Amino acid sequence: MSATAAPAPPGVYVPPARGTRESLMLNIGFFAMVIGMFMAILDIQIVASSIQKIGAGVSASADEVSWIQTTYLIAEVIGIPLSGLLNRALSMRRLFVFSAAGFTISSAMCAIAWDLNSLIVFRCVQGFMGAAMIPTTMAAAFTLFGPNRSMIQQVAVGMVATLAPSIGPTLGGWITENLSWHWLFLVNVIPGIISATLVWNLTPKQPAQLSLIRNIDITGLAAMALFLGSFEYIFEEGPTAGWFEDDQLVMWMFVCSLAGIVFFWRAIREKHPVVDLTVFKDVNFSVGAIVAVIVGFGLFGSVYVTPLFLGTVRGYNAEQIGHIMSIGGLAMFVAGPISGALIRRIDPRLIVGTGLSLAAIGLYWNSFLTTESSYEELFWPQALRGAGLIMSMVPNNFMALGTLPGFKLPNATGLITVCRNLGGAVGLAALNTLRLNSSNLHTQEIAAGMDPQRPEIAAFLQQAEASLRAAGTPDPAGAAIAQLTGRMQMESMVMTYNNMFLVMAVGFALMLLMVPLLRKPVPPPAGAPQGPGAH
Repeated sequence: MSATAAPAPPGVYVPPARGTRESLMLNIGFFAMVIGMFMAILDIQIVASSIQKIGAGVSASADEVSWIQTTYLIAEVIGIPLSGLLNRALSMRRLFVFSAAGFTISSAMCAIAWDLNSLIVFRCVQGFMGAAMIPTTMAAAFTLFGPNRSMIQQVAVGMVATLAPSIGPTLGGWITENLSWHWLFLVNVIPGIISATLVWNLTPKQPAQLSLIRNIDITGLAAMALFLGSFEYIFEEGPTAGWFEDDQLVMWMFVCSLAGIVFFWRAIREKHPVVDLTVFKDVNFSVGAIVAVIVGFGLFGSVYVTPLFLGTVRGYNAEQIGHIMSIGGLAMFVAGPISGALIRRIDPRLIVGTGLSLAAIGLYWNSFLTTESSYEELFWPQALRGAGLIMSMVPNNFMALGTLPGFKLPNATGLITVCRNLGGAVGLAALNTLRLNSSNLHTQEIAAGMDPQRPEIAAFLQQAEASLRAAGTPDPAGAAIAQLTGRMQMESMVMTYNNMFLVMAVGFALMLLMVPLLRKPVPPPAGAPQGPGAH
C-alpha cells in the first residue's frame, strides 16, 4: 500500500498527513521495524549471558564456546555497513523484510542446532541477516516522517538501542534458568514474523535499483569484510590472548591493517564504493560518530562491568542483578521522551552536553564501590547513567544525521551504528585488559601491606584462627591465612572495578569538548527529497 496522502513529483516522498488512517498505518509499520531492531540488539546480550550453558548443550569446550558469540558479532559488524548499499538497491521495505525473515529463520535453526559447528554456522547467518534491521530502522525514523522528522520515532530508536543491552543479560539468565537455552533463539520467531509481515504491508513501496548490486566493488567488499571481521576478532580475543604475545593474533593484526588500507583506498577512489565515506566530510556527522563511539563504550561497558561486580563481589543471582540493572532502564524510559520533547524547544547541543555530563557523573559515582555496595548505593549512579545515555544518543543522532540529505541517510545510519558497535568492542577489550592488569597491580599493592607483624593484621589472624579452631577446622592457622588472602583478593577486585568505571567516566567527560563543534540542523525546505525514492 502507499503511505503517501497526495500525488508527489517523481523522486519526492511526501509523508501522510498526521491524524489520517495512512499515518496510523505508517506508524504501526515503523514500530514493527523497532521490534525487529530490538530483537537483533537483544540477541547479542541474552546469548552472552548464557554462553556457558549453550556450550554445555552442544558439547563445546571453554575455548570453543566463545565462537558462538564471536561469529555473530563479526557477521553483524560486516553486514551493518552494507545496509546502505542494499537499502538503495533493494529499497528500505524489501531490505528490512528480507533481513527480518532471514533473522527469524536462522534463529529457529540456531535453536535446533545439533552440534557446535552447525550452531556457529547458523549464528553467523543470524548475525549477518539481522544486521540490516538496526540501521534501516534508524534511517526510517528520519526518512518516513517528512521534513519535520517527528522525534517520537527517533526516541523509540534511541531507547531500543540503549535498553536492549541493559535488560539482555538478566532476561537471558532468566530464560536459561526457567526454560532452556533453545528459547534464547526461539523468542525471536514470533516477533520476527510479526515484524516482517507488518513492515511488508504497512510501509511505502519503492523501486529497486539492482544495477547497484551489478556494479558492486567486489575487491572493496572483500577488503571491508576482512577488515571489519578481523578488527572485531582482534578486540574480542585480545585481552585473554595477551595481544602481541599471541602469534596468531599478531597475524590477524597484519591482515586487518592491510585489508583496512585496501578498503579505505577503494572507498575513496571507486566511483561506486561499497560504503560511501564522503558523509564524514559533514562536520556534524564526524563529531556525532566520535560521540557514538564513546556512547557505545559506556553503554556496553557499564552493562558488562556492573553485573560482573554484582555477581563476583556481592554474589547476586540473575534476578537480583536484574533488579538493580532495571533502574537504568526505568531512567531511560523517563529521560527518553523528555529529551525528544526538548530537542525542538532548546538547542540540542545543550541536551547532548547534559546527557554526557549525567553519564559521566553516574559512572564516576560508580567508581566508589565497596564490598558492601548494594541497591541503595547503586540507585542514583544507575539512574544518572541511564538518563545520560539516552539523552546523549537521541540528540546526537538527530544532529549527526540531521544535516545530511535524505538519500545519504541509509548509508550514514549504518556507519554511525558501526561506530557505536566498534566503540563497544574496543571499549570492552580495553576494560578487560585493564581488569587483568589492574587486578594484579592492586593485589601486589595490598599484599605489600599485609605484614603479619602489623597489629591489625595480627589481630585479624588471631580472631579468625580462634573462630576456626572452635568450629573444628583441621588447620585453623592455615585457614585464617586463606581468609586473609581471600579478603585481599576481594578488595583488589573492587578497586579494579572502580578503575574501570572511572575510565568510562573520563571518556564521557572528554566528549564534552566535542559538543561545541556540532551545528544545530536546519529543517530542509518543503518539497526537498526526503525519503524513499529520493536521489
